[in-house]
Amino acid sequence: MTDYAGAIAFLGQWGRFQQVVFFLLCASIVPNGFGAFTLVFLADIPNHHCVVPDVNLTDDWLKSIIPVKVVNGEQELSRCSRYRLDVVRNLSAQGLIPGRDVNLTDLEQEGCVDGWSYSRDIYQSTIVSEFDLVCSEQWKQPLTSTVFFLGVLFGSFFSGQLSDRFGRKPVLFATMAVQTVFTFIQVFSVSWIMFTILLFINGLGQMSNFVAALVLGAEILTSNVRVLYSSMGTCLGFVVGYMMLPLFAYFLRDWKSLLLALSVPGLAYLPLWWFIPESPRWLLSQGRVEEAEAIVRKASKWNKVQAPRVIFKDYSVKKTESKEHHSIFDLVRKSSIRSTTLILCLVSFTLTTGYYSLSFNTSQLHADPYISCFISAAVEIPAYISSWLALRYLPRRLSVICTLLLGAVSLFLIQLVPQRVYFKYLPYITLGTLAVVAAFATLYLPESFGRPLPETIQQMHQREGLQFPCITGKETPIPVSHLDSPL
Repeated sequence: MTDYAGAIAFLGQWGRFQQVVFFLLCASIVPNGFGAFTLVFLADIPNHHCVVPDVNLTDDWLKSIIPVKVVNGEQELSRCSRYRLDVVRNLSAQGLIPGRDVNLTDLEQEGCVDGWSYSRDIYQSTIVSEFDLVCSEQWKQPLTSTVFFLGVLFGSFFSGQLSDRFGRKPVLFATMAVQTVFTFIQVFSVSWIMFTILLFINGLGQMSNFVAALVLGAEILTSNVRVLYSSMGTCLGFVVGYMMLPLFAYFLRDWKSLLLALSVPGLAYLPLWWFIPESPRWLLSQGRVEEAEAIVRKASKWNKVQAPRVIFKDYSVKKTESKEHHSIFDLVRKSSIRSTTLILCLVSFTLTTGYYSLSFNTSQLHADPYISCFISAAVEIPAYISSWLALRYLPRRLSVICTLLLGAVSLFLIQLVPQRVYFKYLPYITLGTLAVVAAFATLYLPESFGRPLPETIQQMHQREGLQFPCITGKETPIPVSHLDSPL
């Protein structure tokens, strides 16, 4: 049986068909870029203090009714308390002056029983000011992002199962629709609970859309173009959306207007259904050989090349002979695959945790959150270009290890940046340590640079001797039959 890459080699690697698939799938990922980090602006906490009702108070008491506290070495108005209004009213009526006739530290304080006044210097409104997620309710603010990423987690798991069953293309467009529709519905949230429920559903489509596009492109494209797409193309599509987010947020400083604007671009992707094909590889795995051949023949017309009379030889025979079905548990059933799976999970967890932790901490980069967010997005462009070059010319293990160690060293060195008041480096130390552990675990991964990639679980079992190359110093060669072309 001819392998897939060999069967479609007549198409070439970079014809019109591949170019359309490449750029349209990259474009489909753009909404993920601004969707992943909208909470940077939606859930930011503006400066606030207790509301002071319109009562008869002298100017001195109006300026002094909110206690002054020292935070991070700087004085600022208390966010969650004020001096008791009835006491202050009596003192003001007696003509007493705060700080001269009255020692403010002796006065009793009370909570913000009349609500809060929020600064509009940066935002017109956020969900924090909309639903008063401050003081005793401040725990809801960080929980909001947690709920979103729980949606991302569940979406990533179930979308993979659904795409294996129903196809890559339907799941790609279904997850795009979920993001668009529920981003729009969030505008009409009347409570924090309603907002977080809709945010969870939105999260279901967030990373699922990215993964579906990544898999679809990786299965359609071959050889060096697949490396380019998987490493740099998809990531640059993501970062374009990420860089657009602060521009949207700068001009739309009301959280509802921002969400509305971010939901509109999703409508532009509806026509892509007629241009993005289903994965021929997936169709072949389902025994739908005629549909796979129809896609490839259409691609041959786009590329202006002649297709052979029979493109996929013996694929239908293969499907009828093999009735075995696989699930995610096959990745941990045998030791050869289990060790690779667990190490890759550790590396992915480390990279994802570090990436989102630092990205959501962009307020530390610059006093202006819009500039901070844009800088955080822009620095990813040289990172993606360098990662593509590393994947193109360097061994995979070396690339991953060097990336992890570089990140770890940078995180540890943050401690050398002088701080004026207190020690707050534990998160960076944790992320750095995790990166070091993941780097050493990567030593036990099989090398794939310049080698054929397996397409089935059975072919993965043939990697039995690849588990501990750093100890044995040897790697078992992989049979090249039925495998994709080297990357």
